[in-house]
Amino acid sequence: MSVGRVASVFFARALARGARIVGVALASLAIAACTHRTPADLLLYDGKVITLDDASTIATTVVVTDGRIVAVGGDEIRKQYDAKDALDLGGRALLPGFIDTHIHADGHPKRYVELGGAKSIDEVVKLVAAKAAELGPSQWITGANWSEDQLAEKRRPLVADLDRAAPQNPVVLTRAGAHSVACNSLALALAGLSPKSKDPDHGAIERDERGILNGIIRERGDIVTRLVPQAPADELDASLVETLRGLFALGITSLIQAADTIDHYPAWQRIYAAHPGELPRAAVQVRWEGPDKMTAFGRKSGDGDEYLRVGAIKVFIDGGFTGPAAYTKEPYKGMGDYRGMLTMPEADLRRTIREAHDAGWQIGIHAIGDAAIELAVDALDQALKATPRDDHRHYLNHFTLLPSDATLDLMAQDKILITEQPNFTYTLEGRYVAYLDGDRLQHNNALRTPREHGIFTALSSDDLPIGPLVGLYAAVTRRGMSGAVYGADERLSIDEALRGYTRSGAYFTREEAKKGSIEVGKLADLIELSQDPLTSPPEALLTMQVERTYLGGKLVFDRAAQKRS
Repeated sequence: MSVGRVASVFFARALARGARIVGVALASLAIAACTHRTPADLLLYDGKVITLDDASTIATTVVVTDGRIVAVGGDEIRKQYDAKDALDLGGRALLPGFIDTHIHADGHPKRYVELGGAKSIDEVVKLVAAKAAELGPSQWITGANWSEDQLAEKRRPLVADLDRAAPQNPVVLTRAGAHSVACNSLALALAGLSPKSKDPDHGAIERDERGILNGIIRERGDIVTRLVPQAPADELDASLVETLRGLFALGITSLIQAADTIDHYPAWQRIYAAHPGELPRAAVQVRWEGPDKMTAFGRKSGDGDEYLRVGAIKVFIDGGFTGPAAYTKEPYKGMGDYRGMLTMPEADLRRTIREAHDAGWQIGIHAIGDAAIELAVDALDQALKATPRDDHRHYLNHFTLLPSDATLDLMAQDKILITEQPNFTYTLEGRYVAYLDGDRLQHNNALRTPREHGIFTALSSDDLPIGPLVGLYAAVTRRGMSGAVYGADERLSIDEALRGYTRSGAYFTREEAKKGSIEVGKLADLIELSQDPLTSPPEALLTMQVERTYLGGKLVFDRAAQKRS
């Protein structure tokens, strides 16, 4: 073969080899391009993702990075992301975390007895006696959350019961709802109370048929509780942290603390600074202390960050139905001309609302009775007319008895919001049946009517009990604990009820763009439920459980892990 021929063959073979190399390289690059995945922190897949967005989208997959949702969609998303943690939901429901817009999360001292689970007077007595044995004589014993409707005897713990439990300790036990207390003889004596004592302003000291004090004080339990020694701050802080962490098991990732003070707000700051990213997001309502003190406080509604912020000014107008003391237009059933009571003079109420409004605060008003609601709305309307504010977001807490149509229309016109507790219809059924009749009974805690008048509403729990699932059940069934239905026309759909506990709540703290639904860009506050609330029968809501809770994409509650431990 000639030298030229050899050279030609050499170059041809070299070109062929080069082409193959280039082809392999290009193919490798193409494969790499197709398999490249975006890094992420968390991937939740194969679930029923109830987004609660505007279109009521149902997805299967959610991706989270840096505490926020970066993708929502179908199974195709799994191929686009490489997550540090991935969880197969196994078809279970994934929802935005619950936002409870009226809750009481408190720290308790060692002297405290939890009575929410007590089923009888005897059980209350045993719990108090055990605490007396633990503390020793003369030490105050406090407790809370008893309810006669849940006690076998269907009555309240009275002075004789508590004397039997702890004859050598002063005892004061707050009813669920916090509108009345039960005391023993020693506590009454230390407070200087006797059968000759007059009722305090805006409250009542109960007596039996012989005129003897029965131990119950309505609306003014402070005349006894003020005597209880203050527990050390570290004791209360530790208890409050435990209470807040416990809310994750209920699916609550954000809350509005229903009542606090500017003096106690630094404790919230201290706790949240010590536990960054470990506690539910909170907005803390504070009481109005007058223009000078509030100016010195140096903060207003909305100040803070995504974990802790200042909430609205809390104003109390009337009492509750556990007394009863809600301020009503018509007398209570079987109680003569008694219509409840205001907890502050009307002139003071109007001045407080005007001062807080003019200072730029959001205002949240406790108003349960229809007369209280109409008074509150009129006072807010006057303040708004004198000092117009387009986006004030003032609201009423509770809203138990429906006011007049004129008041409802005025609320819609003035954009006054409502946060309601549908669970009251369930847990306070006995109190409503005892004190109300007719339409007032059927339409207590009305859910549909305010919406029909164009009033923006959210749902919440208060403490009867804390836990949105009970409220969801009552909202969609309108059933009391007996199974009786009250005002079936006030029912909500399950979609409306879920939105009431999520998206609507975010609006109350001006965070509707940040949380409340499962959408790209929002905080990854998520809960996994044991059953699908959209398709399960309503009764399942009472036994349904939160399996996992995520706060900013971080797992903060895992029921299965708790069981294993």
